[in-house]
Amino acid sequence: MFISQSFTVELFPGRNLFRAVFNVGILCCFAAAAPAQVQRISAEFNPSKIDTAAPLANLQIAEVIITGNAKTRPFIILREVPFRKGDSLSFENLQQQLKLAKEQLMNTALFVDVDVFISTRIQTPQQRQAVITIAVKERWYLFPVPYFKLVDRNFNQWWVEQNRSLDRVNYGLKFIQNNFTGRNDNLDIWLITGYNKQISFRYQLPFIDKKLKSGLNMGFAYATQKELNYSTQDNKQQFFKQDSVMRETVRFDITYSYRPDVKQRHYFRLSYNKEHVADTIIKLNPQYFPVSGSLVHWFDFNYQFKYFNVDYIAYPTRGWMLEANFYTRMLQNKFDLWQASARMVYAIPLKPAVRFIHLEGVAVARAPVNNAFINQRLIGYGYTQMRGLEYNVVDGSAAGILKTTFHQRALSVVLQNPASSKTHDKIPIRVFVKAYADLGYGYNRYGQSSNTLNNTLLRSWGIGIDIVSIYDFVFKIEYSMNQLGREGVYLHSRNDF
Repeated sequence: MFISQSFTVELFPGRNLFRAVFNVGILCCFAAAAPAQVQRISAEFNPSKIDTAAPLANLQIAEVIITGNAKTRPFIILREVPFRKGDSLSFENLQQQLKLAKEQLMNTALFVDVDVFISTRIQTPQQRQAVITIAVKERWYLFPVPYFKLVDRNFNQWWVEQNRSLDRVNYGLKFIQNNFTGRNDNLDIWLITGYNKQISFRYQLPFIDKKLKSGLNMGFAYATQKELNYSTQDNKQQFFKQDSVMRETVRFDITYSYRPDVKQRHYFRLSYNKEHVADTIIKLNPQYFPVSGSLVHWFDFNYQFKYFNVDYIAYPTRGWMLEANFYTRMLQNKFDLWQASARMVYAIPLKPAVRFIHLEGVAVARAPVNNAFINQRLIGYGYTQMRGLEYNVVDGSAAGILKTTFHQRALSVVLQNPASSKTHDKIPIRVFVKAYADLGYGYNRYGQSSNTLNNTLLRSWGIGIDIVSIYDFVFKIEYSMNQLGREGVYLHSRNDF
């Protein structure tokens, strides 16, 4: 999926919006008022160096030089570049290819900065030639860091509804080694305790063939928890907690990926799952599972297609991307769930990299239609969340969401890192103001009367500020209102794309 982890918090009631916006404004002014550490940049976030003396004849690429890749293998970098040594291109076309190469290399999430430019021009009696240099600055790849994460859907729910209870926190050690062997492969080992106890291992190798099109992803996880969401009432999740283990899960999965070009990705995942819940949960909600009993096991299969045609996946200002999923589950040796979903994001530039509109559409449909609780999650989970309805969820078998957002860049600066670093000497920051409106609908044939958001048109709207920086960092401050009359300022540290 496009999204990453998130948290949300309502800091101020609606009447204190002015104070919140004022505080954010002070921070922005402070950043802009530090001339010793701030350098203003142009409309492009980090533009490539491009030779402006355009010749009339085509240029042949005599050599492609890569610099700055201390760990990343050259073939991984060249995999993302749309040109090769020996290609002959018009100067205008070459400029476009240099820009595209920079965007695609940044979208690998391997580098904090990339420059792709003509470093040398050669005139021979037969033709004009150019040497292309790809200068990269690699990210930090090793992260043996403490792990601390809330288990609730968003920060609002934990802060307000769960009274900031530390019992609802996962903590431990997360060992992440990205770009493990320089092939853009990742190794994750998680040792987690707290609300959930979890041991997991995952290794992802994006390319296993010489043509660099096929890859594998394998994982294992074991987890237990003492509190469980067993139903939905009044448009909110209901939980039950006890001292002993409420839920135990085991999962093995393997994924084959196929990437025919730099924009398309196909994923085929097969997994085995085993889940056991306490008998108390079945008594509280006999429809928790679609079959009788408190112990179930299943195989599931998921096909996922992704297409990226944007300038920057983490925060696109131009282009579009699509994700489509087909999922089926065989529970207790019987196929009991078929699901299709799709999500599309379209960024329409009004003024390149400065002013643009985001249109996002989400659709989900499931069959057969039944009231089994584990088959019901719709709006409020993952990328189906609506701004302004962070406290609420909508269950059912089909849903649609449309989000519209207008963005205007308010600030673009580069902070000089006071610490000496060859790869992190500059910290670019962009700040955007925005206005948005969301529409949604969730269909539930078996909806309870207390869940008033089922089978009705959902509406929310608001204004906000987005802060974008290195490592795909996106921080959102949003003032949202909804049809229930609730309003407030919310924070999100998630990537919606």
